[in-house]
Amino acid sequence: MVKKGVLIVNLGTPDSPEVGDVRKYLREFLMDGRVIDIDSWKRWMLVNLIIAPFRAPKSAKEYIKVWEDEGSPLLTYGVKTKHLLQEALGEEEYLVELGMRYQSPSIAQALDNLKAANVKEIIVIPLFPQYASATTGSVTAKVMELMGDWQVIPDIKFVQHFHRHPLFIKAFAEIGKKYLEKQSYDHVIFSYHGLPERQIIKAQIKTCCQLKNGTCSKNSEKNTFCYRSACFETSRLLASALGLQEDQYTVCFQSRLGKDPWIQPYTEDTIKKLASEGKKSVLAFSPAFVADCLETTVEVGQEYKELFEEEGGTHWQLVESLNDHPLWIACLQDLVHNTASKAEEVFVG
Repeated sequence: MVKKGVLIVNLGTPDSPEVGDVRKYLREFLMDGRVIDIDSWKRWMLVNLIIAPFRAPKSAKEYIKVWEDEGSPLLTYGVKTKHLLQEALGEEEYLVELGMRYQSPSIAQALDNLKAANVKEIIVIPLFPQYASATTGSVTAKVMELMGDWQVIPDIKFVQHFHRHPLFIKAFAEIGKKYLEKQSYDHVIFSYHGLPERQIIKAQIKTCCQLKNGTCSKNSEKNTFCYRSACFETSRLLASALGLQEDQYTVCFQSRLGKDPWIQPYTEDTIKKLASEGKKSVLAFSPAFVADCLETTVEVGQEYKELFEEEGGTHWQLVESLNDHPLWIACLQDLVHNTASKAEEVFVG
């Protein structure tokens, strides 16, 4: 029986926390023109002469904090997700492969495996809930590049975003509720990975909201692919599922790099503001990530906790990511089935 292929893709991870492997990963990651969207020669100089040499030793120390016997948690949960999704979909009709946009296991190898299996269609799911050119867009471009010289190109479908999928929201809410049931919190923050403001503006062209909260907080067809708007929508849906009122949570953005303005409000500024207002306990979500990694465990879970306590806060709690939660696997299964059904409708029609 000819199967349908499913390719799930996450960002990537170094092969080890050694400085050399971290430097190799950073170079591949940051040389992507969708990640650092400046002239190629400027990007080469910036990455190879400044960022990679000086940032790799520091990042290596951070990776050691999250590294497990099996390796990076991003890879560990990626492998678990692949196997659990394969089990949920069944082996008769589907073949599931895992690829990383940068480093191993590569997208190229995953596609080769699907090609060897002679799949009749491929469903690609970049594991980024909210669309951004630097993440989902980069995965889409890489897959298309790699398949460009195939003699036979099967039907291929991309899942562009899933931030409003009911099971995605339900899974994150269920994980968060176990903390809210144990104690009350003065405030909840939803911290998302940031992007340079110019990338938001470039992506929206004529329909850009110009980064205004009032517009971003209202989802419409015009801003479906606006990353900032999608983050606000994710937060609204999560807040509703958690029973939070509008004044009980804040949307903010982390991981700022360089001097150019990034989308705001910044998580660091939000933390200081909450502490200055007398907030003593905060529950923190990272809904841009489906698996725990440096940005969740270290940045939000440890560094922001230290900042909050330095500013006078007493209790900071990180809500872990979806990882291998059953509802997350069910969400992916539903995405596959819905995407496959749409492909069949187009073919029949």
